[in-house]
Order: sequence, then C-alpha cells, then structure tokens
Amino acid sequence: MTEHTERRQRLEQDLHEQVTAWRLCPVVDALQALRGVQCTVAVTTVAELGDLTRCDHPRHLMNYLGLTPSAYSSGERRRQGGITKTGNTHGRRALIKGAWAYRYPATVSRHLQLRLEKLPKPIQDVSWKAQVRLCKRSRQLRARGKNPNQVGVAMARELIACMWAIAPQVPVTT
Repeated sequence: MTEHTERRQRLEQDLHEQVTAWRLCPVVDALQALRGVQCTVAVTTVAELGDLTRCDHPRHLMNYLGLTPSAYSSGERRRQGGITKTGNTHGRRALIKGAWAYRYPATVSRHLQLRLEKLPKPIQDVSWKAQVRLCKRSRQLRARGKNPNQVGVAMARELIACMWAIAPQVPVTT
C-alpha cells in the first residue's frame, strides 16, 4: 500500500511539473478555484475537452461528456432515463469525482484559500457563487430522496457549467 501511495505521489508531482510548461496552464490554475477541482481533475478536464470556450453554451459540454439524461418519448408521453454516457469517459469520471465535494456545506478550506489568493477577483467571485449554488442544490436533491449517485452526476453537470463560466476570463497564450 505504501509503495502504491508513493508511486501515485510521484506521478502527481510529475503531472504538476509538466503542466507548468503547458500553454493551457492558466486555465488549469483558474479551474482549481472551484471546490473539488484539484490539479488532477483540472488537468484531466482540460486535456480531454480542450478549449472550454469553443462551445456557445455549457449544455454542449454536458452533452459531449455524456452527462445529460436520455429521453424516451411517444406522443404526449415523455420520460427521462439515466445519463447517456456517450461522451468522454475520462472527463466525465474526473468531474464526478470532483463533484462529490459539494455534499458538504459551503466553506473555503485552507487549501482552496491558498489557490484562490493567486487568482483575480472575478474568478474568486465565480468560485464562491458556484460553491454556494452547488452545495445548496446538492442539499435540495438529497432532501428530495435522490440517489447519492444521481446527486453526484447532477453536481458534475453543474460543475462543468461553472468551469465554462470561468474559462473565458482566463487569458491563454498561443
């Protein structure tokens, strides 16, 4: 177990070093303003999706990741099913893992505060607004008796929308 933990830490350290030379490093840093989005989740999301601003609406990103519910309709009858899972598996998995952080009340941890200090005020504002919204939504869904996995997917869907809102505020060098 110790060997695997050390290996994971080495790989994460290598990932951090590689990201600093990447042209999308400012986007990765800005996305880390969101709770539950540490370096690995941010890098995976950006690597799998590329430029988040290429989409006109966050719903397109949700569709691309397969986070939207499937629909069955016949005449007047319409029924929604589980998520489509037709999109990018790695990006979807990373977002869902990051979304689990919104099960708890909105607070700014010391680690998140250190990441936020390096970012401009508009990104910090979006981060706090997103945290309040997602924590409230998670609490509402759980109170309605939704399955925890459904709540996690719903939070991931909203999390990608928050990432989409942050991405245009970051200058990217070409």
